[in-house]
Amino acid sequence: MTTDPDLLSNARSERVRSVRSLGRRAVRERQRLFVVEGPQGVRELLSYAGSVARDLYLTPSAAERHADIVGLAEQAGVRVRPCTDEVLAAMTDTPHPQGMIAVAAPVDVPLAEALAAVGDGFVAVLTNVRDPGNAGTVLRAADAFGASAVLVSDASVDIYNPKVVRSTVGSLFHLPVSVGTPVAELLAACQAAGLRILAADGSGTTSLPDADLSVPHAWVMGNEAWGLEPEVRDLCDDVVSIPIVRAESLNLAMAATVCLHASSSRMLLP
Repeated sequence: MTTDPDLLSNARSERVRSVRSLGRRAVRERQRLFVVEGPQGVRELLSYAGSVARDLYLTPSAAERHADIVGLAEQAGVRVRPCTDEVLAAMTDTPHPQGMIAVAAPVDVPLAEALAAVGDGFVAVLTNVRDPGNAGTVLRAADAFGASAVLVSDASVDIYNPKVVRSTVGSLFHLPVSVGTPVAELLAACQAAGLRILAADGSGTTSLPDADLSVPHAWVMGNEAWGLEPEVRDLCDDVVSIPIVRAESLNLAMAATVCLHASSSRMLLP
């Protein structure tokens, strides 16, 4: 590990501005870098994808509290850069980044590689999902319930948006994630891989308890406001609705969590 001997204390320095600029998608795509905030996210990055980590910025007090993370950085050969609270705050769009951030290279994989990992399992497909918190929560739910991969269409939010990364709480580094494929091409690839395509949509005539989740399948999730377009539903093998007792509807993240849990219960859990 190479450690800077000097505490970074100038919140207006070029280095600080450079890290801060990664909050913009165009900069992230050009530099092929993104930011991971907070101890939990950084710990998961270093534990599961340490080879893509580039720099760890943290305050002296955070270094004392999280010696295990410093140790993981050391094992991964990541440069540790001590800094003040003011510098850390200036690097991010959150007032309290919990004492540390890491800069890392992208972790997404090609679509074929993500599908190759499915086997007898299931995947989550995000089409036109624009809200960062929703996208991150779906990814976290997919991780929690044992999905083999998450496939994100080209029309969806950037998974390296800081809000997406924060809301995954490290799950971004736990399972294959593919990005950037047009929806029709994405669904065709899923079908070619032998997956049954299930649209999660309130208009579905198949109720979730009656859906066939015993075979490898893909859950297709739509936009927060308008759901799935008719042409996308037409590409799916079945359209599945979640039975609701009283509420008018479930939001995207809640609906995805329910569907992914159902798949987990049918396919993976005893």
